[in-house]
Amino acid sequence: MRRPVARKLSVLAVSAAVVSVGAAAPPAERSTPAKTPVAVGYGGAVASVDPDASAAGIEVLKKGGNAVDAAVATAAALGVTEPYSSGIGGGGYFVYYDAKSRTVHTIDGRETAPLTAGSDLFLENGKPLAFADAVSSGLSVGTPGTPATWATALGKWGSRSLGSVLKPAERIARDGFVVDDTFRSQTASNETRFRYFPDTAKLFLPGGQLPVVGSTFKNPDLARTYAELARKGVGTLYHGDLGDDIVDTVNKPPVDPASGWNARPGDLTEKDLAAYRAKLQKPTKTSYRGLGVYSIAPSSSGGTTVGEALNILENTDLSKASDVQYLHRFIEASRVAFADRGRWVGDPAFEDVPTKELLSQRYADSRACLIKDDAVLTSPVAPGDPRHPADCSSGGTAAPTTYEGENTTHLTAADKWGNVVSYTLTIEQTGGSGITVPGRGFILNNELTDFSFAPANPAVHDPNLPGPGKRPRSSIAPTIVLDQHGRPVVAVGSPGGATIITTVLQVLTGFLDRGLPLVDAIAAPRASQRNAAQTELEPGLYNGGLRARLEAIGHVFRLNPEIGAATGVQRLPGGKWLAAAETVRRGGGSAQVVYPAP
Repeated sequence: MRRPVARKLSVLAVSAAVVSVGAAAPPAERSTPAKTPVAVGYGGAVASVDPDASAAGIEVLKKGGNAVDAAVATAAALGVTEPYSSGIGGGGYFVYYDAKSRTVHTIDGRETAPLTAGSDLFLENGKPLAFADAVSSGLSVGTPGTPATWATALGKWGSRSLGSVLKPAERIARDGFVVDDTFRSQTASNETRFRYFPDTAKLFLPGGQLPVVGSTFKNPDLARTYAELARKGVGTLYHGDLGDDIVDTVNKPPVDPASGWNARPGDLTEKDLAAYRAKLQKPTKTSYRGLGVYSIAPSSSGGTTVGEALNILENTDLSKASDVQYLHRFIEASRVAFADRGRWVGDPAFEDVPTKELLSQRYADSRACLIKDDAVLTSPVAPGDPRHPADCSSGGTAAPTTYEGENTTHLTAADKWGNVVSYTLTIEQTGGSGITVPGRGFILNNELTDFSFAPANPAVHDPNLPGPGKRPRSSIAPTIVLDQHGRPVVAVGSPGGATIITTVLQVLTGFLDRGLPLVDAIAAPRASQRNAAQTELEPGLYNGGLRARLEAIGHVFRLNPEIGAATGVQRLPGGKWLAAAETVRRGGGSAQVVYPAP
C-alpha cells in the first residue's frame, strides 16, 4: 500500500539502488526495521511490502517456526500496517510447497456471497448500481475467508498455534507503527467515504484529522481482536461474538446520518458465517521450459490465465527475442488468455470451468497461431473453445474484463527445511468497503463487487454473476515454480486486481527467460494487456523508445503510474535463500532473511 513520491524504473538504476540499500545499516534510533528490497542468507526468508510485517515472519522463523507459521504471522502483521489492503475482514489464496513430499497444495480462502444472494445482487430498479454506491455498502461485503485460511494452513502444515503466530501482530497493533507518506496519502484518498462511517473515522482519522507522517499509529481494538482470536480460535468469527458483530455491521452499516450517504444494507447472517469453509484444492499446473509452474485454481482465474499465457509463449524463444519482440509476444499472449478467462472462469462450485483444457498445450497452440509478429490483434478478442480446440479459430462473443480493486497485498516465505509459501490476501480496493466493525479495529471487504453486476452481453453466459454462497472470480495468482526434481526454483506473487496476472507473467518471463535477477525482474517497468483496446504501460516503458517501436506494429497504449507490487523468494545452492521485493513501487518492499550471508 505504501507508494513512493518519485519513481525510478530503469533496471540499471534499480540494480545500483539494491547494492547501496543492501549495504546500508538501519539507523540505530529507528524502531521500524529498514526497508531493503533484496536479502540473501540462511534459515529462511520473508518478503512483503512492509518491514514490520516481514520482521514478524522472521521472528517466528527464528523461534523454530516453519514457512506456514511465518506466512500467517506476516499476514496478520500486514492486517495492522496495511489495513487498507488486507486484514481479517477479507480473504485470499494460499499456495504451499511441502519440501518433504515435494508437492504443492493450495487453499481457496475467497470470500463468499450470502446464501440469499441472487444474480440481481447489484441491481436496483432493474439497473446495475453505480460502482461507488455498491462499494461503500453492506451489499459489497462477502463472508471473510482470511481467518479460516490461517486456521486451515496452520492445522494442515504449521508447527505453531494461531495464538503463538498472532503475537507479533498483536504487539504491533498495541504499540503502534510509524506513519509514512503513503499511509497518510492512502488515508487522504479515502477521507470522504471514511467520514461516512463514524467508527472508521475515529480509527483512521484520529482527532478528526489525517494521521501525521512520523507519528505512531496504534490500533488497540485490533490488538484486542487478535488476542480474542488467539484465546478462542477463529470460531469466534464463524460461530461467536466476533461474527455477530460482523453480521450486525453488514446488515445495518453504522453510517453518520449527517453525511447523507446511502449505505445500502447487506444480508449476511450467522448461517453464512457458520457455513464458510476455506477450501483445500489441487493447484493448477503447467510445464514451462521443463519447469513445473503451480498456482491457484478457480475460483481465481490467476493460475489458469498465467498458465495459458505461458503455454502460448512456450514455443517462442524469449531469451533470444529483442525487447520489442518480447514485449509484443507478452502483450498478445496476455490479450488472448484474458479473452478465455472472461468466458470460461468462475466459481467451479457453480460453473463448469474447463480448467484442465484451458491449461493444455494443445489448446494454447491453437490460440498462439492467432499471434503475428507484424500485427496486433483487435480487442476484445473472442474466446476460443478449450474443449474443442481448432487452430487459429475463436468463437462466441468477447466480454470486457471486469474491474477489480488493485490494493491487495502479497507475501512470500521460506524456511530452513525448504518449505515455501506464496500468499496473496486482500479486502479488494483500497480501504475495502470503508466500513469498520465497531470496537474491532478492522475494515470489511468489498469483494462482492468483483462479481459482474450484470451480464456483459445478455446473449452470452457470464460465469461471474453473483449467486448464493458463490465466490467472485479473482485474478490473484500466487505462484511457485519447481525444477525437474521437484525442488523450488522461485515463488512470486503480486497485488493489483486484474493486473496481478500480467505482473506475475512478466516477472516469471523476466526471470526465467530474460535472465534478470529476481529483484530486477520485479523492478522492471511493466505492461498490462487485459483484452482491452489499450495496453497499460508504466512510465519506464511509456516514456521510453520501445513504445514508438511497438506502436509501429499497431499497439495502442495508455499510461498507468504503477502496476502491482510483487515479492518473491528464490532458492539458492547450499541452503541459502534470496528474498526480493519492490525497490520503489508502494514505497519499496521489505526482504529479510533469518541469518544474512556475509
